[in-house]
Amino acid sequence: MAEAGTAHPPTGKRILVVGPSWVGDMVMAQSLLMTLKARHPGCRIGVVAPAWSRPILERMAEVDEVACLETGHGEFGWRARRALARDLRGRFDRAIVLPRSWKSALVPFLAGIPRRTGFTGEQRYGLLNDRRRLDKTVLDQTVKRFVALGLPAAQAEPGTFAIPPPRLAVDADNLDELRPALGLSSRPAIGMMPGAEYGPAKQWPLAYFRELAARLTAEGFEVRVLGGPKDEAAGETISAGQAHVHNLCGRTRLADAVDLLADCRQVVTNDSGLMHVAAAVGTRVQAIYGSSSPRYTPPLTDNAEIHYLGLSCSPCFERTCPLGHTHCLVQLPPERLLKAVLASTETLIARG
Repeated sequence: MAEAGTAHPPTGKRILVVGPSWVGDMVMAQSLLMTLKARHPGCRIGVVAPAWSRPILERMAEVDEVACLETGHGEFGWRARRALARDLRGRFDRAIVLPRSWKSALVPFLAGIPRRTGFTGEQRYGLLNDRRRLDKTVLDQTVKRFVALGLPAAQAEPGTFAIPPPRLAVDADNLDELRPALGLSSRPAIGMMPGAEYGPAKQWPLAYFRELAARLTAEGFEVRVLGGPKDEAAGETISAGQAHVHNLCGRTRLADAVDLLADCRQVVTNDSGLMHVAAAVGTRVQAIYGSSSPRYTPPLTDNAEIHYLGLSCSPCFERTCPLGHTHCLVQLPPERLLKAVLASTETLIARG
């Protein structure tokens, strides 16, 4: 995979995709990349993305080049955008802009890419010249919106196009090194992802995760709690004093999380970026939804079970519960998740 500014002579269609800024959305964007490769054999795909997303993009066979946009969180980054545009000038025939912000369309415009596709939003009329109207009632899932932008407008009606599920590559050698380095055992592993970047209204109670971890280790499993540095305290709450429960939050790279999740039998997870990573490596997903909706951002796999109460107050899509009780989560007891994990385990054993 090449860096921006080190291109080789292009063959076929040259497509630049401006990627999203969230882990889960970046995983879902692979469905678009797969669609483009299928529709344009021999095309070359570059992705403009934050530097943190490189480990995910490097696990996508469809990505030929990553062009990292180095801007701080919340920064406009005019100088960085202009420098990147200079590097990309003359190297792409088409750009697809997935985020709907004004600044996300700047790099393709400044790079002079002839065709620039995206949904209308934030007064991007001069920046995009292939503007699409977003009907959220029709394109009711994030992944549908991504894939639709890769199709001719007349063919972008849901039900008329397939959505290939993301599939991230797994590094078996890296996994072999991680197991002893992290002190992992030979027990069958269950992953737990207690974090949710969006906010606490998407987070199942930590006490529930802890109780479930205790029940699972009693059943002979190892539990791996995965997340970033922000989730270290949550991981400690779940794992403290519990044998065979490993707090890996903040101890692994994003690429390591891909491999560790692929090694798990199942995962129990909030609606989060790592949920989509687990789905994309083929691991059984027990997905917990509170303030968000499984209709909008479901795990893109047939190997998932959704735990969602659908209360009258949900989905509210708020960061914190506006009613102060988070019933959509606290009324999902650990026993329900334990039964689901054990039932799925028995099914896998029965299938041999």
